Amino acid sequence: MKKKRILSGIQPSGKLHLGNWVGALQNWVKLQDDYDCFFFIADLHALTTTYEDTSNLKKDIRDVAIDLLSVGIDPKRSTLFIQSDLPEHSELHLIFSMITPLPWLERVPTYKSKIEEIKGKDLGTYGFLGYPVLQAADILIYKAECVPVGQDQLPHLELTREICRRFNNLYKPIFPEPNALLTQVPVMVGLDGRKMSKSYGNTIPISDSPDALAKKIQTMFTDPKKVKKDDPGHPDGCAVFAYHEVFNKAEVKNIKEQCKAGGIGCVACKKQLAEILIAALAPIHERRSVFEKDIHQVEKILIDGAERARAVASVTLKEVKEAMGFLWV
Repeated sequence: MKKKRILSGIQPSGKLHLGNWVGALQNWVKLQDDYDCFFFIADLHALTTTYEDTSNLKKDIRDVAIDLLSVGIDPKRSTLFIQSDLPEHSELHLIFSMITPLPWLERVPTYKSKIEEIKGKDLGTYGFLGYPVLQAADILIYKAECVPVGQDQLPHLELTREICRRFNNLYKPIFPEPNALLTQVPVMVGLDGRKMSKSYGNTIPISDSPDALAKKIQTMFTDPKKVKKDDPGHPDGCAVFAYHEVFNKAEVKNIKEQCKAGGIGCVACKKQLAEILIAALAPIHERRSVFEKDIHQVEKILIDGAERARAVASVTLKEVKEAMGFLWV
């Protein structure tokens, strides 16, 4: 039985962190067993907020590629590639931009919220406003049937479906409407207790060494009312406890009871968490060291992935041009 196709991408805006791992990458690895997976490094999307300085882009792409391979993205079971290596994405994006009404883009919920979140950058560009159109091109160029998303990303996918329907109605029914593959994942908090985000500078990279990881855990925001070890704590508002709920499920009930009773201090709680995280990340670090020593293997995987992706994208783009009357022979 033919597997359904999945498309998902991630921006190269620095090394991937625990929020990426828990929120998306663990799910990507599982999906490889049951779906025809296309995963890409979204370097064109990265330009929507970093267009003024691309000096780190090459390094960021390499780091993300290594991270993806390290967590378990298997090039034998998935197609892994760099977005800008496929000009078909950009060409379909241009075509879609001609038929997408401006109000559709202005009503995307994250448009204004991201402008508020990302300070100190001029985001008054078409690229920032129109990135959902590029996102639609990314998905539809491969005729992806499913897109793994969280609840907050559903409006973006619905815009892709609207663009899909508009093209199919205007020209020819070429594209299937992609469906959401909803993933229920916890929102990881950062070192300061806010949502983990590179823009906040509060992330924990999955590539951090055990020493670096332990030091960062010790700086984490905890319950401000728990000053002394034997003070009763309030674990439900503590960032460290939130991590125990995700990574230390076997002991989380006991830790909660001890914290509330003043039986465990924050230092000991953080130490236990650090040990759990170091053990959980050890297989990833082991695989990462292999890829770091053989960057040519990483490059070959990305080149091969681009060729496999192009075999699909080029056919779709030809169908689009024929439907619109661009091809006259």
